[in-house]
Amino acid sequence: MRLPVMKALCVAAAVLSMGLYVDANAGPVAHFDFITHAPDSDAWWNTVKNGIKQADEDFNVQTDYRNPPNGDIADMVQLVNQAAARNYDGVVTTIADFDLLKGSVSRLKAKNIPFVTANTGTEKQSADLGALLHVGQPEYLAGKEAGQRAKADGIKTFLCVNHYATNPLSFERCRGFAEAIGADMKTSVLDAGTDPTDIESKVSAYLRAHPNTQAVLTLGPTSADPTIRAVTKMGLAGKIWFATFDIDSDVAKGIKDGTIKFCTDQQPYLQGYIPVAMLAIMHKNHNTDVAQARNELEKDPKFIKRLQDYGLKPVYEARNISSGPGFITPQNIEKVSALAGKYR
Repeated sequence: MRLPVMKALCVAAAVLSMGLYVDANAGPVAHFDFITHAPDSDAWWNTVKNGIKQADEDFNVQTDYRNPPNGDIADMVQLVNQAAARNYDGVVTTIADFDLLKGSVSRLKAKNIPFVTANTGTEKQSADLGALLHVGQPEYLAGKEAGQRAKADGIKTFLCVNHYATNPLSFERCRGFAEAIGADMKTSVLDAGTDPTDIESKVSAYLRAHPNTQAVLTLGPTSADPTIRAVTKMGLAGKIWFATFDIDSDVAKGIKDGTIKFCTDQQPYLQGYIPVAMLAIMHKNHNTDVAQARNELEKDPKFIKRLQDYGLKPVYEARNISSGPGFITPQNIEKVSALAGKYR
């Protein structure tokens, strides 16, 4: 009689353990928070969100994406404070304004919540805040490389259309470009705001008042799309030298039809995917060893496939990971345009 009972108990235990195993793996193994400065109106961040979503899928984690609806940095500060209070397993944040954010970010550090910085902010600022690493594009370098291309085309004067002048680091793109061509940045920047109609009007007015402007540089689709309309209506499409940062469907079309020379690509998908993946790996390893996590990420088959599928290439540095700059030109636009706004 004892033998059948023991068998039954063993079978029951096995079934129960299998059930518990399935339940334990059905939900996410970690809960992260991803905080940005982006307003709801900025569709460029959809690509970042897609990177976050697929990293969640690949590493079985859950990441909340939170942002101030109107892009108000003071509201973003409160979001970081909330993240510290909620005791997330890890946090990703942009450094839209170092001075305003350092107090709230210090709360993450005080509670030993591992955090990564992404997108905006310098690598030095990231280190000063105590972040594990920074994932983004060096903005001055990106602007300078764009400017070097303009200089090769004989450009000496330009207009930098800045749609997010509230972010001090946005000016680094303008500064890099200006220094590359030998122009005065202070007299070349237009604080355009974010309203498409206003941007188009301001760009048109500037170009009429400064007819000797040789080039236009926009800092993203928010300013690029209205500027395309402005130069087209003025009969300058294909005549004025025009480059931009970041891609969407209108920018892709502009590159194809010759309105835009090139797009500087910071590969925003990577800015969403890599921070989440790195936090997930470190959470699994029960440490904050960035080098170990990076080595695992580089070899991860799911990540490798994502890179291959979307034609992406990060640059691994000693501490940080650069997502750009790359350049989208008439020569490679066909490969990229199908993914624009989604994964590129």
